[in-house]
Amino acid sequence: MAFLGLAFGLPRAGWCGGKILNLFKIIKKEKIKGRRVAVLQTIHGGVKTPVFMPVATQAAVKNLTSEELGDLGAQIILGNTYHLWLRPGTEVIKKTVLLRPASGGTSEGQGGLHKFMNWPGPILTDSGGYQIFSLARHRKISSEGVEFCDPINGKRYFLTPEKSIQIQLDLGSDIIMVLDECAAYPCSYEEAEKAVRRTTQWAKRCFKYFRRKVKNKKNKPLLFGIVQGSVFKDLRQKSAKELLEIGFSAQGGLASGWDGYAIGGVAVGEPRKYLGKVLEWVLPLLPQNKPRYLMGLGRPEEIVSAVLSGIDMFDCVIPTREARHGRIYKYRFSIFNILPEGRQFSDKKFYETLQIKSSKFAKDFRPIDENCECYACQNYSRAYLNHLFKTREPLALRLATIHNLKFYLDLMEKLREF
Repeated sequence: MAFLGLAFGLPRAGWCGGKILNLFKIIKKEKIKGRRVAVLQTIHGGVKTPVFMPVATQAAVKNLTSEELGDLGAQIILGNTYHLWLRPGTEVIKKTVLLRPASGGTSEGQGGLHKFMNWPGPILTDSGGYQIFSLARHRKISSEGVEFCDPINGKRYFLTPEKSIQIQLDLGSDIIMVLDECAAYPCSYEEAEKAVRRTTQWAKRCFKYFRRKVKNKKNKPLLFGIVQGSVFKDLRQKSAKELLEIGFSAQGGLASGWDGYAIGGVAVGEPRKYLGKVLEWVLPLLPQNKPRYLMGLGRPEEIVSAVLSGIDMFDCVIPTREARHGRIYKYRFSIFNILPEGRQFSDKKFYETLQIKSSKFAKDFRPIDENCECYACQNYSRAYLNHLFKTREPLALRLATIHNLKFYLDLMEKLREF
């Protein structure tokens, strides 16, 4: 099985004095629009961007094995700090490394989560911030952190910025996210301002704790800050500037100390109509030499638009969730025909969604997509998938998931090449 740096001929991250060399190397950048192609170096190898990260919430992408993810071309995946902390717990995941260390090496740099789920490539973990937003009825936020109740067993937990970083370090994450507060939508200006203030305060604490904990580590994970601010231009820009100041001060005024920057809230709360506006407000403020991650975005046409604006990293549950509901993506024609250099893309004409449960596919013996090389398209027909979904066979979910993820991963490859 070809994975990641090996699959793309990318070098492992190089270290000098505990610091990655050429952390984010831009290979190609458009003069008119912001799209750029780059390589992001991590402990577990290089990642070509723009990149889509399949979501492995519970240390698994639903219905697939880690090996299958690699075969599909996934370079990096996303794990959920909140869920993995509750179940199975970091102690269980950490023991995986102790029981089965890498052959001929040490456990350092391998990461508990990597071994636990048998995934050899990079992993980005979120901080638990989204759960603060999504589990509103079960949590209480203060300046110190978040107290919340496990909705399954009723047990109470308290998550601080420092605890969030420590959990991610214990998981062995390659990319660690700071704890942030995503304001609900709609919200008042005052509520959004309060969330930005808290996000900045927590970012400072995360940054300080992270630097102290990794100071003497040979292989250090990357740390990303998160921009919040809801739909308010001045708050979005305030959040971005305050993040820059945190890193600037930490590096003695020489450079930003963050390894990357994420933009939160746009895809999980705020209406899609604000996507372009938020990027227009924030991206000019962020360093050109650092990766930009748009959290939780989503639809293929939105990803294309964001890539053309200069976003490098994406994650979303849409391809796997849609697959489980029998909604399968298919290209109408080559994306190269509709993405001339410098042209803004705003529609979704390059693909269609097949409602594979529909009776019109019951006798359709063509593959999902004649031009797709995924396992499902090479071996099974639309009629067969229609049958599997109608009879509720678990295989339906696997085949649909394989195809939808291949669609997304191929889309990113096309966006890196055109």
